[in-house]
Amino acid sequence: MKYLIVALSALFLMGCQNNGDADNFTITGTAQGMADGTNLTVYQVNPTTNQPAAIDTVTVTGGKFTATYPKSEMRMVNYFALPQGGSVAYFPENEDLEVVIYKDSVQASYVTGSPQNDSYRTFTNEIRKLGKQREQVVARYREAQRNNDAALLRQLQQENTDVSTREKIYKSKFIAENGNSIFSVMLISEMMNRKEMNAIEAKDAIAKLSPELQETAMVAKIKATIEEMSAAEIGAKAPEFSAKTPDGQELGLKDALGKYTIIDFWASWCKPCRRENPNVVNVYQKYHDKGLNIISVSLDRQGQRDRWIQAIEDDNMDWYHVSNLQFWQDPIAKMYNVRSIPATFLLDENGVIIDKNLRGPALENKIASLLN
Repeated sequence: MKYLIVALSALFLMGCQNNGDADNFTITGTAQGMADGTNLTVYQVNPTTNQPAAIDTVTVTGGKFTATYPKSEMRMVNYFALPQGGSVAYFPENEDLEVVIYKDSVQASYVTGSPQNDSYRTFTNEIRKLGKQREQVVARYREAQRNNDAALLRQLQQENTDVSTREKIYKSKFIAENGNSIFSVMLISEMMNRKEMNAIEAKDAIAKLSPELQETAMVAKIKATIEEMSAAEIGAKAPEFSAKTPDGQELGLKDALGKYTIIDFWASWCKPCRRENPNVVNVYQKYHDKGLNIISVSLDRQGQRDRWIQAIEDDNMDWYHVSNLQFWQDPIAKMYNVRSIPATFLLDENGVIIDKNLRGPALENKIASLLN
């Protein structure tokens, strides 16, 4: 159920008008290991408020339960909340459904009886297999770290990348093969949030959805996000911005452009950023005289101006700096669709984005290829 809950947090649901059909559909459930009298609460995500609300409570009797609901054309996701924690999701499709809930194995629980529920069960099973493979790789990686086995560490890093690649391919295939599933829409949104799918890929995935889904508010929201993402994609003109420098002066991107320019999103509190800073300093010192400029945009919080300035000094970041001191609400970060840091954008002399998120040797190799 993890992937459904993550997707729900990224993109909730929409609704159509009820067709007025008075017929019902029935859910028949088996609750293995649950005592008589156990109550399961049924939640539905409200298409207007994007919040789950309890709509029913079913009681387990003799290891079973049943519930009947009116049919509706509303596109939605419901779920059973278990008293011991966890949830079992299902997609109402105006068809009778069967639910199997395991008290001691919530993740193995499932719902069948309609195309969306059956495909979602297949999806979660496959993702669970890939997750177990990743767990095995991580366990071996930790052992290799304890043994200082550098060769094995490199091998396991590649194995982890391979698992992630297979997972992304599987998700994309699921979307392409399930064009009329709400979950496909939610999965596109989740992959965009996790940066597993860029704007071009998301646009292509949306095009594979059924005409009915493409006309929904859900997809309209994703399309709007794609437009925002496209503004800072490779090949686009970097959006202009300005903000205050450490000495309180207003500085714009246009004022910082060189032959090549790096826009660097970071923060004094960001440990990965601070670890990457020496590499950026090294690249800047080597190539600034040849035309490389850097403008760093800090996502430090309100009231942390001194920490921001001190970090600049401590890390020897001798280039342009600006910040609105608005943490993740920073308007520049939103403009560039930055959802994690460090994040970098490499611009040419015309301010066109030619590469993104280069770190370590990849950053130096790219700059060297441009300026040597």
